[in-house]
Amino acid sequence: MYEVEIKVPAAHDAVRARLTNGDARPGETRWQRDVYYDAPHREFAETDEALRIRHETTRNGGEASGDEETESTRITYKGPLLDEGSKTRSEHETGVDDADEAAGILDGLGFEPTATVEKRREYWSFEGFTVSLDAVDGLGEFVEIEREVETEDAIAPARDSAVDALERLGLDAADQIRTSYLGLLLADE
Repeated sequence: MYEVEIKVPAAHDAVRARLTNGDARPGETRWQRDVYYDAPHREFAETDEALRIRHETTRNGGEASGDEETESTRITYKGPLLDEGSKTRSEHETGVDDADEAAGILDGLGFEPTATVEKRREYWSFEGFTVSLDAVDGLGEFVEIEREVETEDAIAPARDSAVDALERLGLDAADQIRTSYLGLLLADE
């Protein structure tokens, strides 16, 4: 599985209005706390990999709906970037019953927490893509557009479609940031 993603800095109000006018469907809002780890046998910052435990609180009907919140925890490995025109990489993710126990397993294997990223993420469905409006603590507002594809030969067409969709939202893929939120936060330190 490959995640084809483009991320650009953008003010949310204007993009939200274009999504609404473009017949996008609003989805849930999530609050995410990502704890990133480094490996004892290599530096993920050098290899452009990521390992994280994400704790997430989801409100399915949006922030003002009053719907019941759900909580979940997932562990994710992201491989190095594969495509120079996007943030495409292989990704493996699974649910975790107990975040503290998962952290204990990683600690026991010599993995060390390196940083924590917290954000509010508002999801939309738009032209076959997931668009997220991300407000990241310490960094500001961003828009990510992504789609998962099964094979490497599907990466370029998905990336090109994402660029076109961004243009319809008034955004320029040339403004994209290929650095992760973690990388951006660490660069600011």
